[in-house]
Amino acid sequence: MSSSPASRTLPPLAPGATIGIVFPAGPVREADRYHRGLAILQELGFTVMTPRELPECDGYLAGDDLCRAGELHRLWANPGVAAVMAARGGYGCLRLLPHLDLDLLLRTPKPLIGFSDVTALHAVCNRAGLPSVHGPVVTSLASADVDSVRRLAEVLMCATPPPLPGRKVEILRAGSARGSCCGGNLATLCSMLATAYDPDFSGGILVLEDVAEQAYRIDRMLTQLAMAGKLERIAGLVLGTFEGCADVEQVWKRALELTPDIPVWGNFPVGHGSRNCSLMLGVTAEMDGATATLRYP
Repeated sequence: MSSSPASRTLPPLAPGATIGIVFPAGPVREADRYHRGLAILQELGFTVMTPRELPECDGYLAGDDLCRAGELHRLWANPGVAAVMAARGGYGCLRLLPHLDLDLLLRTPKPLIGFSDVTALHAVCNRAGLPSVHGPVVTSLASADVDSVRRLAEVLMCATPPPLPGRKVEILRAGSARGSCCGGNLATLCSMLATAYDPDFSGGILVLEDVAEQAYRIDRMLTQLAMAGKLERIAGLVLGTFEGCADVEQVWKRALELTPDIPVWGNFPVGHGSRNCSLMLGVTAEMDGATATLRYP
């Protein structure tokens, strides 16, 4: 299935709407960051539904695969839950994919919120026609800047997300593009190649970010995407932040080499840093080259 824009839209959240907190990947290691993130959601006017107790660790996971998938399904099926947000990333979402009940998710569309490892869930939902929200997880909200917190509320509560300007974006190759907004964490997307969940970005605006990777490793993953044919038919490429990469200009150079005919931006405010502005995935977006703004027509 391709990454064409989803045929349905997500209902905007009303003030006081309940956001269910799910643990699809790793357990909470820093409880203070988790509770601060919950407090920020409440300060934005949302109600949060959390597990009675934090999930017990199963090694580096927040419980076994069936339990984590079951909790996601339970929250999704609850009519009182308007959106589902990941408590944190880490690793583990890939292991949930064979257990996902996509029919359930499609019957009652609601925003799935998160980034990093949650990219695996976004990709599968978007492929099935369900939009999602690439944005902070609960624990990352604790260190998010004001713009990122405000942007999360805007994306969740507006029928059409407002444009997202890239104030410090680098226009690596000029031009404008239109297509389905797709992508997320580069390493997670590479882990899905040649599987039953292999993502298709054809015609899309591909957003990529990563963290704690050296330039040569990001080069390797970009090259892998290209060799797998994933960059041949994208309409535009938006590179977010690559936190911890000391030579990001090498990353930009390689991205330009692999995508010779499309607009490419760098340093867009999406990634693992304090500035991680929320995006709608799986819906039509436009790269406005004149203003370095991502719009949702």
